[in-house]
Amino acid sequence: MTKRVIGACDGRFRVRLLSQSWGQPLLSERRGLAMAARERALVRQVLLLCDEVPWVYARTIIPASHLHGKTRRLGRLKERPLGAVLFASRGVHHGEMEVARLLAGHRLYSAAAAQLATSPPALWGRRRLYSYGGKTLLVNEIFLPPLMEMTGERP
Repeated sequence: MTKRVIGACDGRFRVRLLSQSWGQPLLSERRGLAMAARERALVRQVLLLCDEVPWVYARTIIPASHLHGKTRRLGRLKERPLGAVLFASRGVHHGEMEVARLLAGHRLYSAAAAQLATSPPALWGRRRLYSYGGKTLLVNEIFLPPLMEMTGERP
């Protein structure tokens, strides 16, 4: 996704770190990662910006038990794009992509819409599991209206 956003952005691209902390994943995230009910994870939330306009809200979940060895470096990305690290590495595998239309009231909708001046009726998003260094992580990407308008695409 990062590469596509950079390609579509005629201006300056950057990642803005919103938060990164230990927390409880959403139920659907926990199920996707086969995590135990009380297992903690590193939750990283970022915006992909074009000329300081938010185009994508992304939320990455890495189970605490997976943050060792090669995977530890993913906990130190700060404002570097996750995609750049994942796809520069050998042996990265990804699962099937899930696409969803998110409505007001969904926690991912709320987190993404909080970055906008006005909230649209719905947002499109996708998520995918990745295997990096033999460990699994989950990446949610929510496409914000400026990106959708710029590309004229659906996910």
